[in-house]
Amino acid sequence: MVRKIVKIDEEKCNGCGLCVSACHEGAIELVNGKAKLVSEEYCDGLGNCLPVCPTGAIEIIEAEVKPFNEELALQRIKKTNEVSCMCPGSQEKVITRKDTASPAPNTQQVQEAASEQSQLINWPVQLNLVNPYAKFLEGSHLLIAADCVAYAYASFHRDFMKERVTLIGCPKLDNIDYYYEKILEIIKNHNLKSITVVKMEVPCCNGIASIVKKAMLEAQKILPYSEVTITTDGGIKE
Repeated sequence: MVRKIVKIDEEKCNGCGLCVSACHEGAIELVNGKAKLVSEEYCDGLGNCLPVCPTGAIEIIEAEVKPFNEELALQRIKKTNEVSCMCPGSQEKVITRKDTASPAPNTQQVQEAASEQSQLINWPVQLNLVNPYAKFLEGSHLLIAADCVAYAYASFHRDFMKERVTLIGCPKLDNIDYYYEKILEIIKNHNLKSITVVKMEVPCCNGIASIVKKAMLEAQKILPYSEVTITTDGGIKE
């Protein structure tokens, strides 16, 4: 029969695995680092995998294929739930942080211990890998940072990441249009509490702030927003 079905371009696929988790029928898995359609009968052709693909490797076509078999798909889902084939680097994870149990002898040591503890509460953090529908985004204070910031600013974890969901990217080296579309989806589909953008003082870094503000306008959601610029010598620009 002629019907809609997923087609994957292996040359464009970067093996991120986001389509694997987005497919509710378990029709896609990673094989040798590339997304593969396991069987025509598992794919319902609805295309839940399309919006999460960062490289545009997936499209919906009409072709002469076997009909969608819901019973087989359900069996497939049961098996994939038992053993995940998703790339570990893209698997959604919430990280619970606890305060240090043993207090340090003096105030200075307490502050030093607190500054050394990681404040990361979500995984993944790279914008290319984050699923815009990830559960950890809902109701969050969102931090969107240029990836150089963490190397330039010594107290990035303590001063910016604490109790915020962190997403990072490079507006110069990465696809800024793709970042915009993903941030737009995040803002549209989640009740965010606030957005903080931390960028470097170099001109190319202004792009990350611009797309966040543009996405808020497009989504018609003006959220509490703050923007911080880090200097190349590691300070905060007033």
